Amino acid sequence: MNNRPLLLIVYHSQSGNTDRLSAAVEEGARKVLDVRVERKKAAQVTAADIEQCRMLVVCSPEYFGYMAGAVKDLFDRTYEAVRQRIRGKPYALVICAGNDGTGALNSIERILKGCGVRRVQEPLISRGPVSEEILRKCRELGETLAAGIELGIY
Repeated sequence: MNNRPLLLIVYHSQSGNTDRLSAAVEEGARKVLDVRVERKKAAQVTAADIEQCRMLVVCSPEYFGYMAGAVKDLFDRTYEAVRQRIRGKPYALVICAGNDGTGALNSIERILKGCGVRRVQEPLISRGPVSEEILRKCRELGETLAAGIELGIY
């Protein structure tokens, strides 16, 4: 049994852009050895995964001013099972925006607010082509979140 706390990175990607962003978050988080890191496609995530993680990072593309359908499906499948059990759990968001990102951001945060979880970092929004700068920020986010878990801040 692995007793290290879990940082769960949930993502959906069709073009590969959000995949790259979530992989960069994972890369940064893996620098912290005392934290387990799992990156899973939203369609594969279960309510148990969400309950068992110490922190949740949601990475979603913005489609038509909204979160990805697979991310919405994840919330639809797990919301009732987890909402009372994850109150106070820390989370962070990464949005790959085809527009300005605010539609996806607002829709995800509205659902997470209903679960009573708490955002611990400002959301990262990648607008336009994925740049080395945004990938650096994603790696930094992952490392910062994992270090916070390791230090007992989260």
